[in-house]
Amino acid sequence: MFLNNYYNSNSGSIHVSRQQASNFAKKVAGDFNPIHDEDAKRFCVPGDLLFALVLNNYGLSQHMNFTFLGMVGDGIDLVFPEISNEPITISDSNGKDYLSIEHEGEISTDPELIQNLIRHYVAFSGQTFPHILVPLMAKHNVMINPERPLVIYESMAINMNRLDIKNPELELANSTLDVEGKRGRVCLEFNLKSDGEVVGTGKKNMVLSGLRGFEQETIDQLVNNYATRKQAYLS
Repeated sequence: MFLNNYYNSNSGSIHVSRQQASNFAKKVAGDFNPIHDEDAKRFCVPGDLLFALVLNNYGLSQHMNFTFLGMVGDGIDLVFPEISNEPITISDSNGKDYLSIEHEGEISTDPELIQNLIRHYVAFSGQTFPHILVPLMAKHNVMINPERPLVIYESMAINMNRLDIKNPELELANSTLDVEGKRGRVCLEFNLKSDGEVVGTGKKNMVLSGLRGFEQETIDQLVNNYATRKQAYLS
């Protein structure tokens, strides 16, 4: 599977290097957040890669809820336990928890379905900034700290009506931002469609910190810097 290039497996644990995490973010998700750069001081593995590894290991259940409990930094060996009817918790070798997954219903291990869903989901997720977040922040007259633009992946859910499909595509259904002081909570709701039919729904929740008053010129510079980083990489 294409994910083999983005992690290493050894003695029952999974390790993601800085280079693998950065390559996944940029090449697969189209995500150029500096926190996923190889040389980032506050480096972390993309949440979308963790989501992909879960599907790769356990398959796609009809109903799945993911709760992100901590940021996976450099040099961490993740332990993926055997699947059971209970919630699955992904921890490191020292017992620190990073991700909890609740799952119900039928399970598909069809590699074509799983690969296509991963690719479509992470491509959708990678468009969050600037295409979705910037209009939301402008609407609520707030913005993230341009010097430290921290957006934390909090949770996500997928609910499938059926699994006898091959290539589900994602379509944004609704986006909201709830502001509480210097923190904000973003919820992105999406539909999964196959041949024009809605075959499932989902949502992604993120936390924004260090919010301040919206400044168009500052946001424009932040977006331009992001676009410049992306163009430099693609070139």
